[in-house]
Amino acid sequence: MSPIPLTIATGPYDTTRALFDGSVGIDGAAVTMRTGRTLPEIFERMMRQHEFDVSELGWTFYLRNFSAESTPYRALPVFPNRVFRHSCVFVNRHAGITAPQDLTGKTIGEFGLYGQDSGVWAKGALADDYGFSPKANRWVIGGLDAPAAPFGFVPQIRPDGIDISDAPPGKSLAQMLETGEIDALFTANVPQTVLDGTARNIVRLFGDYETVERDYYQRTGIYPMMHPVVIRTGLLTAQPGLARAIYDGFLQAKQAAEQRYEFARRLFGATLMLPWAEALLERNAAFFPDDWWPYGTAANRHTIDTFLRYHYEQGLSERRLSVEDVMVPELLDT
Repeated sequence: MSPIPLTIATGPYDTTRALFDGSVGIDGAAVTMRTGRTLPEIFERMMRQHEFDVSELGWTFYLRNFSAESTPYRALPVFPNRVFRHSCVFVNRHAGITAPQDLTGKTIGEFGLYGQDSGVWAKGALADDYGFSPKANRWVIGGLDAPAAPFGFVPQIRPDGIDISDAPPGKSLAQMLETGEIDALFTANVPQTVLDGTARNIVRLFGDYETVERDYYQRTGIYPMMHPVVIRTGLLTAQPGLARAIYDGFLQAKQAAEQRYEFARRLFGATLMLPWAEALLERNAAFFPDDWWPYGTAANRHTIDTFLRYHYEQGLSERRLSVEDVMVPELLDT
């Protein structure tokens, strides 16, 4: 039987490197790997043109096109992108915000749409631990480092009872935060002015975010995943067994990355351009369980369900979805 042609798009992560370089493949498939300049570009190409057979896709982008009756994609329990999101909350240093409780009543920016994955996670974690309520804020949606309209390739859900507006023409969220036109920012990426060291009025809400995030993980067991990998629904019926072969390939690619980090530990971090990387590798080896970046449904059930709860509580889902609703049925046993 000829291999099934399969186009896969993801970010070029350490977890996917082996798929890109061909050292790991998908059994029974002839794989073409694709990526984009940004992750939203990948999402747009998948959602607008249906360009890929399999693609990384943000949770909220996936769920905004999801229904029990008809959905173009179904998620695999594969998560190449995880980020703790306490570090993604930035504030204007003059806004009087020194603790999460001080966010109440403030104007907050969010990149691209209300309810981006990073924002859903940050709002949810702040709600669980500090009583944060998005309804108590004003929200401004726009581009991060450059002026941009809200994403046009995904439904813009604006829940009732929440004050949401678009950024003024010609203004970016980072610029508005710097000048105090907004008080805080929930963002998927670090503002460029912060990276450049040119920001004068922008600081993180949690200055020692690593300590906060490690405590969060110890208490909850959650290492937030931003994006599952999704497959076209039609392929699930047309190619029985393909979903599991794709899952196995992504799992092997992740395991290859784990082996590279183990090799780096052996060489005192010499394979990485990060001074004292071995110290972080040793700390994390002592802190996390053996598989601290798990794939599969069972190991991720609590984390997936938490995101689905947040999505519903924040007015982004019409009903409270379950893990069984959104994941590929044949991989629920993983």
